[in-house]
Amino acid sequence: MEELIQLRESIEKKDLVTALQIVDELEEMSVEDKLNKIFSYMIILLLHLIKEDAEKRLTKSWKLSINNSVKQINRTNKRRKSGGYYAKKADLIEIMNDAFELALEGAAIEAFGGAYDEPELLNLIDVERIKDKAISLLDYSK
Repeated sequence: MEELIQLRESIEKKDLVTALQIVDELEEMSVEDKLNKIFSYMIILLLHLIKEDAEKRLTKSWKLSINNSVKQINRTNKRRKSGGYYAKKADLIEIMNDAFELALEGAAIEAFGGAYDEPELLNLIDVERIKDKAISLLDYSK
């Protein structure tokens, strides 16, 4: 990783300003990676919550997927050494809103054997209930 080489060189030259800038960049990249993982698992979580709401049933497979997605989001979001969370509630809501369209697209393919397109499926579900349920399952700080 080029940034680590630059960091080493900056430290060896005792150029602490540049070294700290590189550290800030690395930290930002790490946080962005965490948020991208949360986004990916949020799509899966929402997809199965949409199917559950639309079909008024919950299969063992969907339940497993929901539980796995929640666990992975919470695990990714937790700051292990310093404590706290990468994404606060407002951040998770923003991620969820961004992920919802992709989740709806996937759910339209899977729910009812693909019998409904996205707008039709949207009319069958309670979007706010789904979003409230998703957020209630996640760990975050205020």
